[in-house]
Amino acid sequence: MLKFGVFLYQPEPVEGVDYNFYRLKSESGIVGKPNPKMYTNIACFGDNYMAAKRPDWVSLSSNGPALRTNKRFNLRWDVVCMTNPEAREYNLKIIEDCAKKTPGISVSSQHFAEHAFCTCPRCVELWRKSGLNWIDWRAKTVTAFLKEAKTLVKGTFAVEMFPDPVMAKERFGIDFEAIAELVNYFHVPLSSRDYLTNYWADLLTRDFIKLLKKPVVVELSGEMLTDEKTEALLKTVAYLSRHDLMAVLLLVHGSEDARQIARYAVKSAGFRSWLSRYEFTEMNRIVDTWAKAY
Repeated sequence: MLKFGVFLYQPEPVEGVDYNFYRLKSESGIVGKPNPKMYTNIACFGDNYMAAKRPDWVSLSSNGPALRTNKRFNLRWDVVCMTNPEAREYNLKIIEDCAKKTPGISVSSQHFAEHAFCTCPRCVELWRKSGLNWIDWRAKTVTAFLKEAKTLVKGTFAVEMFPDPVMAKERFGIDFEAIAELVNYFHVPLSSRDYLTNYWADLLTRDFIKLLKKPVVVELSGEMLTDEKTEALLKTVAYLSRHDLMAVLLLVHGSEDARQIARYAVKSAGFRSWLSRYEFTEMNRIVDTWAKAY
């Protein structure tokens, strides 16, 4: 049975869903306070705040630092070096603190910035001493950090990944098989400003379900919605509900945004008719659950 949840920037749970996640530390680097009633997401090395505060922490390449201002790379946020002992301990302390207070932890930005990173003297020396090739050393480094984080978590432990099913290891050091040994599930964000075209989300979901050896949770964006975009988003969720997923999460800023989406699904006769006409059984069940709350 498919579960449904929300992925929020504010620590206020939403009723009528299976999972409430709070983005306690996003890639902005701002850290909130854990809510014991919500699962916690922590962005690790993607950290705009610490990159500005501690520029000596920023990950390096032969083509410059891992900053959004470096247009040689398509970076969505600034990235600090994941072998920096201070950066590692800073993030592990946040994970440890939240793990004591919340039912589960999901970590994100737990990998290298891109294929060319990191070439700081510390990383180069660690790579040289390892005796491994560049790709395997980076993958081992990412996995080692996750192993350490896992020891701090008594509840569920998950990893949010960059959604690249083919080049994840070469680009970021993400080793699907090694990480599968550590996590309860994988968290795959398929973010978009709208889902008016949605075949790609269906395609990537199929790919990750086939590749990953643990349950998969897919996250879709539910921000800045019009009625047209809301319906497209909900229809995308409906198509994904036919796959063997653990859950679908909607990324929204706050709880009221999530309620607005649920109300639209419940009150739209056209959408409800579409679900029934094309036999979206799981999605119909989810909307029936929302109808009891909204």
